[in-house]
Amino acid sequence: MSVLHRSLRKTYPIAVRGKGVYLWDAAGHKYLDFSGSAAVNLIGHGNRKILRSVLRQAEKIEFVHTSQFNTGVAEKFADEVLHFCGPAFNGGKVFFTCGGSEAVETAIKLARQYQVESGFPKRNRIVSRQQAYHGATLGALAASGNKRRRDVYVPLVKSEAFVHIGMPYCYRCAYKCNDCGRKYAKELELALNESKGGVAAFLAEPMSGATLGAVFPPEGYFERVAELCRTHGALFVADEVMTGWGRTGKNLAMHHFDDEAMPDVVVLAKGLTSGYLPLGAVVVKKSVVDALEKGSGSFMHGFTYNAHPLAVAAGHAVFQAMKKERLVQRAAALEGSMRRELEKLLDCASVGDVRGKGLLWAVEFLSDKKSKMPFAPEMQFAPRVAEASARRGVLVYPMQGCVDGMLGDHLLLAPPAIITRDEIASAAATLREAIEEAERA
Repeated sequence: MSVLHRSLRKTYPIAVRGKGVYLWDAAGHKYLDFSGSAAVNLIGHGNRKILRSVLRQAEKIEFVHTSQFNTGVAEKFADEVLHFCGPAFNGGKVFFTCGGSEAVETAIKLARQYQVESGFPKRNRIVSRQQAYHGATLGALAASGNKRRRDVYVPLVKSEAFVHIGMPYCYRCAYKCNDCGRKYAKELELALNESKGGVAAFLAEPMSGATLGAVFPPEGYFERVAELCRTHGALFVADEVMTGWGRTGKNLAMHHFDDEAMPDVVVLAKGLTSGYLPLGAVVVKKSVVDALEKGSGSFMHGFTYNAHPLAVAAGHAVFQAMKKERLVQRAAALEGSMRRELEKLLDCASVGDVRGKGLLWAVEFLSDKKSKMPFAPEMQFAPRVAEASARRGVLVYPMQGCVDGMLGDHLLLAPPAIITRDEIASAAATLREAIEEAERA
């Protein structure tokens, strides 16, 4: 094998075909994609309408550089993205990237340039949260609090420009869920005060993705966060790479909160094209764009492949399919089935918590429920469950480190919105068998 894989100790099956919620490998094994690969696919695999749309665009123009040309398909999809994100982004603009890490990197640089253009050059810090993951590039990784993915690179990303505060996690709440929304927001207030006006932006996932697994914040948290950012002149950047584009049963996960909580910048990827082609987006409020326009008149940033015509054509086609099939509404409607079937797993000896919204869910494992003691990392409990589940034909997304960055096992579950209730029930039953196998080992 010539590909440098994520794991050098694992043999990967060769994927050859996908249709609907199913994937097939070269050996003929069929898998139900209960994780949407990595919370990517919302519309299902093998949608020929998407492929035909990309082909039509390729027949017109396959690539132009954004320093020389715009394209009609990029403009059209940018309009659709702004409308999808809601009235807060009326008059705003969209910067397309090749994926989530690039989009976060773009948002960080945009926040810094915005502050300089607005007359605040000393605002150079990015505040984010522990136990969050924002991407693999160095800037995005510096903003991430994911210990497992950061540790080896700490010498490259350690900087006073990146500050991490606590992250709401009600199952293991640092404040025992006593007014914890206000208290977690207070941590941001302290960081803003300690910086003495030096924070350019606060970066946060509205609902945690892979690192903690579908953790939803306590009441009032983001409303207070947005208020603090406005008071201190810091941009509020919502990382919706995993949670956006309908995954949680709303257009954006931020739409679960009051209007005053809406961020200045939204970062999107994954579901934006449902994985049909690589694409990310940074959605920017008009007030931020105006600052650059009135200042230098340019954004000092770019990628060779940003706003790639084939990728934005895929995004436009996916958006049309989502509208036609009402997949955001379907994600909301299937929440009850996901909750009902997954909560049945709570009687397994190792299952401590089940949590989620829409079609983004997590199952957290414990070695002892009473004390909430996690498994030792070397036991590889979540990966073993995932392996046992895959052998039975159900794909899930295993993660470790949800407790403190090293300890803690959970699965992330994020199926395509075309999944049926019967398929959810069947997948959950298969997952039970896999958990029970891992418990016996």
